[in-house]
Amino acid sequence: MTSASTALGGEFQLGADLTVNRLGFGAMQLAGPGVYGPPADRKRAIRVLRRAVELGIDHIDTSDFYGPWVVNELIAEALRPYGDDLVLATKIGAYRDHQAAWLPLNHPDALRAQVHDNLRRLRLDALDLVYLRHVADTGISLADQLGALAELREQGLVRNIGLSNVSVEQYAEARRHAEIAAVQNLYNVVNRTSAELLRVTADDGAAFVPFFPLGSGFADSRAREDGVLRAVAERRGATQAQVSLAWLLQRSPNILLIPGTSSPEHLEENTAAAGVALTAEDIAELNALVAEGETLEEAH
Repeated sequence: MTSASTALGGEFQLGADLTVNRLGFGAMQLAGPGVYGPPADRKRAIRVLRRAVELGIDHIDTSDFYGPWVVNELIAEALRPYGDDLVLATKIGAYRDHQAAWLPLNHPDALRAQVHDNLRRLRLDALDLVYLRHVADTGISLADQLGALAELREQGLVRNIGLSNVSVEQYAEARRHAEIAAVQNLYNVVNRTSAELLRVTADDGAAFVPFFPLGSGFADSRAREDGVLRAVAERRGATQAQVSLAWLLQRSPNILLIPGTSSPEHLEENTAAAGVALTAEDIAELNALVAEGETLEEAH
C-alpha cells in the first residue's frame, strides 16, 4: 500500500520539529472573487478543506488577509479539532482595504496584532509557521520586523518564521536576525526569476514554497502555445497542470507545493500530480522553456 507521504511527493522537515508531505494545499482561493469576501458556495469550500485532509494533505497555507478573515474562519469551521500532524502556515505584513487592494502593514506592533488575529480566528494556541510578507518598503527595518516575530516565538505563539516575496539579499539579511524555516516566492515552470533563491534555500535546508505554482491564472498560455506542456502531458497521460506541479516536485527536494482551488475535482487532480513521473526527456524539454532567472515572456 502506498503511504500518504509517498503519494504526496515524499516528506520534508520544516524547521526543527515539523515534518510535512511535500504536496500541500493553498487555501487562498476559498475566499470570494479577487480573494475578497465570502465564497459563493460555503459548503463546497468546507468540503474542499475536509477532502484535502482525507487525501493526506498535512500542510495548509492561509492568511488572515484572505477574505479578509474569511479563509481562516472556514479552516477553523471545517477542520477543528485539528489533527496532530496538520501544519497551518499563515502570512502577516499586509492588509486589504475597502477596495480590496493589498497594502503593507509591517510595523512591529501591527505584526504582533496580526499574529494574535490569526491565532484567534484559526482558534489555535500557537502558529506552526508565520511568513513575513514583503509588500513594499515602508522604512521599517527588517531587523525590527523580525524582532517582533522572534519575541512571539520566545513566547511560544510562533513555532517557525518564514519570508514571502523577498529577494536573495533580503533573505540573507533576515538570516542574520532570525532562523528562517521557509521562503514563499513566485516560481513555476514558466517563471523562474527566483531560481537563485531556490538554490540558496536548498543549500540552507530551508523550504521553498512557490506561490502561483501553475502561473497566475495559468499564465503559461505561451508555453501551451509552444506545445511543450501539452506534448509532455499527452505522453504521461496527465493534465498540463499536473505536469507543471510534477516538474516542481522533481526540480528540487526542498520545494513544497501549495496549489490552491475551490473545486473538489481540481483538488483531486492537483493531488494526483505527485504520482506523475517525468522522464529525463520530459524534464529537459520543460527546462528549455526558459533559462534560470527568466520568465517565459523574457525568453521570447
